[in-house]
Amino acid sequence: MLRLRPFRLETFKVFCRHASKTGGGKPVDSNALAQLEEGYKKLVASNSKSLLKKHLKKDIFDNLKKKTTPSFNSSLLDCIQSGLCNHDSGVGIYAPDAEAYKTFADLFDPIIEDYHGGFKKTDKHPESCFGQGKDFANLDPNNKYIVSTRVRCGRSVKNFPFNPCLSEFEYAELECMISGALNTMSGQYKGGYLPLCGMEKSVQQKLIDEHFLFKEGDRFLETAGASRFWPIGRGIYFNEARNFLVWVNEEDHIRIISMEKGGDLGKVYDRMLGGVEALGKYLQFSRDQRLGYLTFCPTNLGTTIRASVHIKLPNLTANPEEMQKLATKYNLQVRGTSGEHTEAKGGVHDISNKRRMGLTEYEAVKEMYDGIRALIDAENKVCK
Repeated sequence: MLRLRPFRLETFKVFCRHASKTGGGKPVDSNALAQLEEGYKKLVASNSKSLLKKHLKKDIFDNLKKKTTPSFNSSLLDCIQSGLCNHDSGVGIYAPDAEAYKTFADLFDPIIEDYHGGFKKTDKHPESCFGQGKDFANLDPNNKYIVSTRVRCGRSVKNFPFNPCLSEFEYAELECMISGALNTMSGQYKGGYLPLCGMEKSVQQKLIDEHFLFKEGDRFLETAGASRFWPIGRGIYFNEARNFLVWVNEEDHIRIISMEKGGDLGKVYDRMLGGVEALGKYLQFSRDQRLGYLTFCPTNLGTTIRASVHIKLPNLTANPEEMQKLATKYNLQVRGTSGEHTEAKGGVHDISNKRRMGLTEYEAVKEMYDGIRALIDAENKVCK
């Protein structure tokens, strides 16, 4: 029987927070404030296209720069450090703890509205509605364009902060809880958990090359404080068929991933849903009444669903303006082969739904499904 030891966990967490924090809502120290001021000046003077630069106006900056979250004493610097250090960020802001979304709402809310296609600060994310995979036919039955299909979602475990505020003990405790739940999985989900601690570099690299494992040393996450105590508490679970993965403590506490070759979106989506349901029997997930499922990055709030394909569209690739026009119309995000901040190797793009808030899980996947169909139709028209 899986034992989550809630009383021991909570007692230790309270102890750790009192030991490591000087108290919630404490003033920002002078060094952090100076760093904030200098970083903000450089951001304003830069050519950054980030949503952070777009929405962090001087009056908002001045109003927020001395605030901290009640329980974890997280500051504006903790939220925007990554964007201040990496001017090539697309977004540039993270929530070090869930309270940051309220404490720094004057900045988070407009960024959320911009990214998620109009989800306003007065809006409320709808209740979950997953639908069924059978509603999504194979996008590429002749295997002409789509190399592979992947659907993932993120989850945070209730009563734990996000990565920047986790203690070394909490990383290990979270890993124990999550891996314990994973090891109860059966049927098509039966597999094994591999912790990063003690994993040989050659094994890591092989899993990364196979697009199974997350990479170490992501500079955007590192400067956001998400790589502390690495590799403690991190690991990967995969089933025997290697078409169902779970990442532990990479960016979010949990990333649940279903994937396979070809374009059978419905089959991939159903497998992910089954995995979420199975884990939900043993773990409580953090959910906010307004924002939906809570995650470290505001781009992944709400449904947290990202449905994507690796796809070859040679004619549209030669006409990037037309590809981007269609992507914008259908709220798609076009990335390189290995995801954000990478190149399209061999003409293979990673294309997914962009919006995750203000719509249900079913609607998010449907948006991606309709968009990919439109891209394939456009590619076929050019061929004729």
